[in-house]
Amino acid sequence: MEQRCLIIATMPMPKVPLTHRNLPLVLLQVRELVMARFRPMLNEAGVTEQQWRVLRALLSEGPLEPRQLVEVCCLSSPSLVGILARMEDLGLVKRKPFASDQRRVLVSASPKGKRLAARFAPQIEAIYAQLESDMGVEIASGLYETLDAVSSSLTSKLRPGSSTPF
Repeated sequence: MEQRCLIIATMPMPKVPLTHRNLPLVLLQVRELVMARFRPMLNEAGVTEQQWRVLRALLSEGPLEPRQLVEVCCLSSPSLVGILARMEDLGLVKRKPFASDQRRVLVSASPKGKRLAARFAPQIEAIYAQLESDMGVEIASGLYETLDAVSSSLTSKLRPGSSTPF
């Protein structure tokens, strides 16, 4: 067994015919560069990245069902269950069952969640302003436009109700 591993380890690596840059990796690396600027504020606020994502979505979109939060926040359903439970314990969100169907719930930002966001809004806006300054306003605007266009193009290629292409 050891000799086989040694032989494999010392064999020359075959050339892999990959010519495109690794787009998923580049997107992750840029995400990390951006998120590194927000993490100190999130730590100060006492919320995780995922909790902030949920709260920000609720503040932007209004009350949502958990299935909608899963899509908007790019979270798995099992993860969201725990995130919402912790956020409810912290008083950041509230859940209200639908009158017509008690199995369905609508999640909204609580007054405490709204106050938290309002309290940190100046810091958040300052971080965005610094990002725009560091990369240039034109690049930042172009990035938003490009990401919106990519999202729209790729979303139009998905099967209805699926995250995989046709």
